[in-house]
Amino acid sequence: MPIFAAIAALATLVLLIVVLRPLWRQAPRSTAAIGVVVLLAASGLYALLGTPAALDEANVQRPATLNDAIGQLEAALQRDPSQVEGWRLLGRAYASSQQLDKSRDAYAHAAKLAPDQADVLVEAAESSALADPQRRFAPSAVALLTHALDVKPDHQRARWFLGIAQFQAGQAAAAAKTWEPLLAQVDARTAVPLRAEINTARKQAGLPILPEPKASANAGLRVAVALDPKLLSRVGANATIFVIARAPNGPPMPLAVERHGVQDLPFTATLDDSDSPMPTQRLSTQTQVEVIARLSMTGNAMPQAGDIESAPVLVRLPAASTVQLTLGTVRK
Repeated sequence: MPIFAAIAALATLVLLIVVLRPLWRQAPRSTAAIGVVVLLAASGLYALLGTPAALDEANVQRPATLNDAIGQLEAALQRDPSQVEGWRLLGRAYASSQQLDKSRDAYAHAAKLAPDQADVLVEAAESSALADPQRRFAPSAVALLTHALDVKPDHQRARWFLGIAQFQAGQAAAAAKTWEPLLAQVDARTAVPLRAEINTARKQAGLPILPEPKASANAGLRVAVALDPKLLSRVGANATIFVIARAPNGPPMPLAVERHGVQDLPFTATLDDSDSPMPTQRLSTQTQVEVIARLSMTGNAMPQAGDIESAPVLVRLPAASTVQLTLGTVRK
């Protein structure tokens, strides 16, 4: 069965490439969405319909189009209407083919089968709004979003959509209050437009706008980097220096990293949350970090033999003074 599934997946991909290539240049996003839905539908059909008997060539009825795939999925759900994932797949397929009323009904069926799954509840509420000519959340959709937050208070999409529903209903103060907890959950870039939406709601409600966020005491870590003069002859013009803050005794993935050219030496770097490769692991949330500088001869971020490194320095945050690093050890 795994071999059959792999072959089926490969055949589906080839079919998608051939069929969707002409559409890609005109509408790449729509084309990609169609491709994803077809793959999901194919996977769902295999999960719902796949049986050893289906390996018999006489029993194989491969869907040639998205509509065929929808038809097969509909038939499978008529035979076994208890499949939550099948109804969710059907809802996505209907939405992709702009059958928004049917998409709403499919997601509603999934929500009845899984009344305490936050993701399913949010999908049902969203599909209900999309099916509405004015894109408004009906009271039943608001109830779904409210229950989704009861089940999972940190569900971002549930909170965002509930705020929209409240704003649509003229409840600007409630919308702002619903959205405000999201500021602690999203990254700094997303927080900027989110704060603007919250302040729009607060203004409409006659409330003062939110104060601008103060820079965290841990947000900036100054690091001075120098090179041991004895190693200057080993350094080529294309060498790259990485200044890294990472969790002590933790994973090697940096909490913050900056890249500099060797021509910048000596220099002072300021590491902050904007230098974090992981939005969920920010420098400003740490109480202490290990700071190191690495000079890569090849420009590769991964440590390699021949790189020149500084001794790691353990720093407690917030740091009142600049961390001093000297590149002076050749990595073996």
